Amino acid sequence: MEGRLDDDDTLLEARRFTVVRRRQPLAAGGTRIREVVLHPGSVVVVPLLADDHVCLIDVVRTAVGGTLLELPAGTLDREESLADAARRELREETGYVAGRIEPAGALWMSPGILRERMHLFVASDLEAGPQALEPGEQISTRVVPWADAVAMCLDGRIEDAKTIAAILMVNAGRAARSPRPASDRAGTARPRRDR
Repeated sequence: MEGRLDDDDTLLEARRFTVVRRRQPLAAGGTRIREVVLHPGSVVVVPLLADDHVCLIDVVRTAVGGTLLELPAGTLDREESLADAARRELREETGYVAGRIEPAGALWMSPGILRERMHLFVASDLEAGPQALEPGEQISTRVVPWADAVAMCLDGRIEDAKTIAAILMVNAGRAARSPRPASDRAGTARPRRDR
């Protein structure tokens, strides 16, 4: 698995990740022992629909004992490009097929213990279709206005870290590309002084 070092001791090999014991050299000399989860990486998709809406999913999560509101995402568990993985996860979890898919950044999920790099994509020109869920997945779609999705990230209705990060990253990019109103630009000019 990517990220493994020669002197790692394998503690657990699961279907999608490996847990190893790793020796970390210290600046003052010596080493300390850390347990690290090695993960092949993943993709998360922001599916943008017409009229400035986004498709979220309600996912039953065993690890937290409940249902979380998230963006579609998945593990890089086969030979395919990042964009193809994003298209596949989008289609499987929401049923939408993307006419356009664009990279929008990447992030480390929880670098204190987990070596998972998550690659962010924005999907648009979407065409609806049926979901293709894996056995045991419990996922339903929920389309919301973009402004509501941003508000849900800020007020705690969305608790999933990757979803919060992705929506706020994309929202910041959208805001940076939007032209400022003329009234804002006018406020930056210095008034002329006549003598």
